[in-house]
Amino acid sequence: MPRFSSREQQEAPSRGDALLVRGARQLLTLRGPSAPRRGVALQDVGLVADGALLIRDGRIVDAGPARRVENLAAARQAEELDASGRVVMPGFVDCHTHLVCGPPRLADYEMRLAGASYHDIAAAGGGILWSVKAVRATSSRRLLHQARQSVAWFVRHGTTTIEAKTGYGLDRTGEMKTLRVLAALQGQPLDIVPTYLGAHAVPPEFEGRAEDYIDWMCAEMLPRIRRRRLARFVDVYCDRGAFSLDEARRYLEAARRMGFALKVHAEQFSRTGAARLAVELGAMSADHLEQVDASDIAALAQSRTVAVLLPGSVFHLGLDRYAPARALIDQGAAVALATDFNPGTSPTCSMPMVIALACAHMRMSPAEAIAAATINAACAIGSADQVGSLEPGKAADLIILDVPDYREIPYHFGVNLVALTMKRGQILYRQGEIHWPENS
Repeated sequence: MPRFSSREQQEAPSRGDALLVRGARQLLTLRGPSAPRRGVALQDVGLVADGALLIRDGRIVDAGPARRVENLAAARQAEELDASGRVVMPGFVDCHTHLVCGPPRLADYEMRLAGASYHDIAAAGGGILWSVKAVRATSSRRLLHQARQSVAWFVRHGTTTIEAKTGYGLDRTGEMKTLRVLAALQGQPLDIVPTYLGAHAVPPEFEGRAEDYIDWMCAEMLPRIRRRRLARFVDVYCDRGAFSLDEARRYLEAARRMGFALKVHAEQFSRTGAARLAVELGAMSADHLEQVDASDIAALAQSRTVAVLLPGSVFHLGLDRYAPARALIDQGAAVALATDFNPGTSPTCSMPMVIALACAHMRMSPAEAIAAATINAACAIGSADQVGSLEPGKAADLIILDVPDYREIPYHFGVNLVALTMKRGQILYRQGEIHWPENS
């Protein structure tokens, strides 16, 4: 296994100093417009053989062939990070997670292994409402500690930007507590993009009164969150056992009037029309999509709504119907990938594993999956002007993989090949070490 050079063992240079990442066997720049890649463009990872990057003040100055970048005047005076024989690529952008979620749902897991379905478990007192009870009973301090542990796992697996949803509080105290935890995590050390998912399930105190709960969220929670700027997006779970299409529409229209960007959990267990609703309302993304039909695919392909696919949840639930990535891509939809990190259906922080599942079960090529997990995922959270590719002016968010070819990411499924994770030019992770102080 290749080792870091003695010079590489030094800490990253202080802000203001230049850093040259040199010797990459493959540099994946994902260069191009700050817009989702579609069709054949999704296969272009901007590969540069024998590549290098020049970084200053946490931003990329240049990225390209080593013979050009290393001859820049600033590069000759820069600190060096040797990536010889390895792949260098953008850090992963995980555009769908439930980061603040309480403890693992291990009883649910054992019930599922014994044959219970997702909806059977919920009816027996497990599922989302079990996590709601746990999050409500957990202090902000403890939730922050748990979330920081999860962030460390994300960093180890190469993720540098995380979208994080609420949805396990479902009352004013629980949801505001979650949003405050997300605010405390911002920049410590990753970019956290907050999404309000109050419409994740109908809470116990509103049982049988979904319409009243929506009224309450629209009157109480949305204005409060908007006024305090605690969330960029509003999301709704439209599916059997959650919210109907009419309920989702009323809620999303109210959120849009208040200035929120929209996301939709759509067509996971049953086809409800939520994907078409996402397109109609101009949602930034429609997520899951396992149950979409040909008309839904056509509508997504003709829209700006990003189709965020979550194969980890299908895998963990032991199901066999994955989202039709091949049809979506071939018809021109913008496709992204995410972990769906949550305690019930996808307890993974590993974007490399998600890429492996996308290749094995959804027939995406390694190049398509990498683009979907970087630049297209950045588009799904409105951050493609800052992250998702390695281009001049963008944040120096990158990973170094301990392999010479990017196709080895899905090939070695379940193996963490990340040798180094860098955020804004600062090394966060290197060969098993966390390089920022973890607060208690």
